[in-house]
Amino acid sequence: MEYKNGTVVTEFILLGFSGRWELHIFFFATFSLIYSATVLGNILIMVTVTFSYPLHSPMYFLLGNLSFLDMCLSTATTPKMITDLLTEHKTISLWGCMAQMFFMHFFGGAEMSLLIVMAFDRYVAICKPLHYRTIMNHRLLNRFVILSWVIGFIHTTSQMVLTVNLPFCGHNVIDSIFCDLPLVIKLACVETYTLELFVIADSGLLSFICFILLLFSYTIILVTVQKKSSGGLSKALSTLSAHIIVVTLFFGPCIFIYAWPFGSFASNKTLAVFYTVITPLLNPIIYTLRNQKMQVAMRKLRFQHISSTQNF
Repeated sequence: MEYKNGTVVTEFILLGFSGRWELHIFFFATFSLIYSATVLGNILIMVTVTFSYPLHSPMYFLLGNLSFLDMCLSTATTPKMITDLLTEHKTISLWGCMAQMFFMHFFGGAEMSLLIVMAFDRYVAICKPLHYRTIMNHRLLNRFVILSWVIGFIHTTSQMVLTVNLPFCGHNVIDSIFCDLPLVIKLACVETYTLELFVIADSGLLSFICFILLLFSYTIILVTVQKKSSGGLSKALSTLSAHIIVVTLFFGPCIFIYAWPFGSFASNKTLAVFYTVITPLLNPIIYTLRNQKMQVAMRKLRFQHISSTQNF
């Protein structure tokens, strides 16, 4: 295939964060601490859910899977972003860029789907408590989790199949902290209007529809609880408000970036940091670590570990 200027792009230049060197050092230290806390926090949750028998319930099974997806989503972008803060020439290979976009949309799409499943789980637990164990059985849970991974795979594959074959020649500068579809597509040497619309329909609508479904499910839960008990409403509102904050922080930037992917929002680095760095840390804090049952299980596992070490 012949390109416009005969130069085939083999790598992209990431502009990253602008500013003085001292600011880059500050970002490096901050994001390194956040990423470390994200990985350790999510691993701690997965270990606790796996080895603590009282947490072998549908809700904590889904929380363990959410922690795994959060850790993977953050790992797809954050380590590269952190190392680039200390380098003057921020480059990424063509295939490295494609791989980053593939895994980011894979884990992101799977997480969006899993959040819908978690909202359904809370609806059944609050609105149909007597049938909770019957409805949310292990077979259904496994199917839900597999379905969320399948949706994530279809979501990313449908876009990457069209993107990976685009010709890139000449301009190779990406004004972002990592590779992402809207900005990479703009660098192609061919007309990409149809692909741009497809990205809007795929990523933008997926984010928007999942967000609306989540808010709708939370509204149904609150209305149902209000009808049953006025005292239970304040407790449910306290629990769901934290969930809604996390959902908004995750889906808000996604909707802005992908529903209007080829405007100014696409290169907004603050929005990108929110859903790839901040939210994966907030999920274990708000969904799990502030949960009393989870804290008790962690203390028990810690005590068992200390006891076994002393006996040995």
